[in-house]
Amino acid sequence: MRLPVIDGNQADIDQAQVEKMVDYAMEKGINYFDTAWGYHDGNSEVSMGKALGKYPRESYFLADKFPGYDLSNMDKVEEIFEEQLKKCGVDYFDFYLFHNVCELNIEDYLDEKHGIAGYLKMQKDLGRIKHLGFSVHGSSEVMRRFMEKYGDIMEFCQMQLNYVDWDFQEAGEKVEMCREYDIPVWVMEPLRGGMLVNLPEDKVAKLKEMRPDESTHGWAFRFLQSIPDVTMVLSGMSDFDQMKDNIEIFSEDKKTNPEETRALFDLAEDMLKDIVPCTACSYCTSHCPMELPIPTLIGLYNKHAFSGGGFIAHMALGAMGKDKKPKNCIGCRSCEEVCPQQIKISEVMADFTEKLNTLPPVR
Repeated sequence: MRLPVIDGNQADIDQAQVEKMVDYAMEKGINYFDTAWGYHDGNSEVSMGKALGKYPRESYFLADKFPGYDLSNMDKVEEIFEEQLKKCGVDYFDFYLFHNVCELNIEDYLDEKHGIAGYLKMQKDLGRIKHLGFSVHGSSEVMRRFMEKYGDIMEFCQMQLNYVDWDFQEAGEKVEMCREYDIPVWVMEPLRGGMLVNLPEDKVAKLKEMRPDESTHGWAFRFLQSIPDVTMVLSGMSDFDQMKDNIEIFSEDKKTNPEETRALFDLAEDMLKDIVPCTACSYCTSHCPMELPIPTLIGLYNKHAFSGGGFIAHMALGAMGKDKKPKNCIGCRSCEEVCPQQIKISEVMADFTEKLNTLPPVR
């Protein structure tokens, strides 16, 4: 998802770097590539199609998704699916998902009037989808409803899974549900959009006491290695160095032991006192009438909370345009309608504005 971009513009993908990364990935044994209708403002599918086009079709696995995170798409499954094949330049998808099953769309996903499940099952019967599954950001209750309806045709589940979300997003319960239905677990957000890379110094120190040579993101991946149900980990590698580093980590199997896993859960519990669980997926930005850089603002909000105040967020905002501040949020909540984490973004912006107003002037 997080492909390299030019000058921070998510819609302007650095195609040369993408192809360099894909070539290296294929060389090192990575053969599963994940894209979606809305990634990079609709340009991810085209980019991945170009990068993979020079390889034999049977040499890689390509995953795409029906964009049910936007309810306006619910009656467009055939139109979107056909366009996705064209954008990717392929005749079939190895894996295809109901995208982002959550509280916002569960009723529509379950409503057969849209014909989504029937159409996708037909495409599977025709060989244009090899394996059908779903991704879930909603509660375990929502996932249960989805599985009771479609569990007999689901072959895998992609969920937000990391040591923070094991309890916070009920990932542990969802893993158990996958066991009930005998389907494997695909992992998204293993690093929570990078949040588990940049930990506060006191938390890094605790991890270093147990494994002095392990990186913070290495800890997140080792935790996933300890879960036997996990057979696919999707790490949003946005540059070549991240890819090389991730491949090096996964070249070894160093599962966390029970004591280490418990320490990670304790760390997560402490972290959750301060953070807003944004993964920087950027669905919100395309629905913001004020064009606010919402993930960036939430990231600054979290840093402000982690540091207990200070001038960092204040100074960073000072370098941004006057119309890109949290105070410019008009509270329309359009962004909240598509947020997979169901964050009350308007409330975060209001609170951030209030916190910033209490800061003394920068000297």
